[in-house]
Amino acid sequence: MANRILQFKITLKGITPPIWREIQVPDTYSFWDLHVAIQDAMGWEDRHLHSFHVIEPKSKIPRVIGLPDDESIDDIFAGWDILIVDYFIKEKSEAIYTYDFGDDWIHEILLQRFVEPRLGIEYPICTAGELGCPPEDCGGMSGYENFLNILSNPDHDNYRDLIESGGEFFDPEYFNPDDVIFEDPEERKDGATKELWDF
Repeated sequence: MANRILQFKITLKGITPPIWREIQVPDTYSFWDLHVAIQDAMGWEDRHLHSFHVIEPKSKIPRVIGLPDDESIDDIFAGWDILIVDYFIKEKSEAIYTYDFGDDWIHEILLQRFVEPRLGIEYPICTAGELGCPPEDCGGMSGYENFLNILSNPDHDNYRDLIESGGEFFDPEYFNPDDVIFEDPEERKDGATKELWDF
């Protein structure tokens, strides 16, 4: 059982007005667990690689935490081996979370505060947020801007194709924290490690 709850604000960089989420997670969480919580709260589908860029509190050495990758130029530490409280040791601690190294979605992670766990609450929870998450594989920031431009312009040459591919169901303004469903990080980990070993 968690002794403390960490409240994070996750903000997707480069978009105005900002797309953000506020989540609360237990202090027992690893970086892998936090990754899954961010994916679920933001609305991503966990189809791609990710990384956390953090600063080791004592040595001040930059670290990259994520999925181990023998082909990476960085030394990547496995997220499931490292607890978030080893790096987020005080309020206002920050990190960078990158998802999908092709589209390159960069998120700012801010530890807002530590709170006491509330009786009867099953963590993690999403407590607030604004705006919908961009669709997967839309081409990053420039691709998302183009997507929104087409969606708002029925006369655009690509409007019909976008609608037929499901774009009509996308509302960039909509987000409700009550809709967020957090999946089991261990189950997600089993799938991720299988893909690593099968690669």
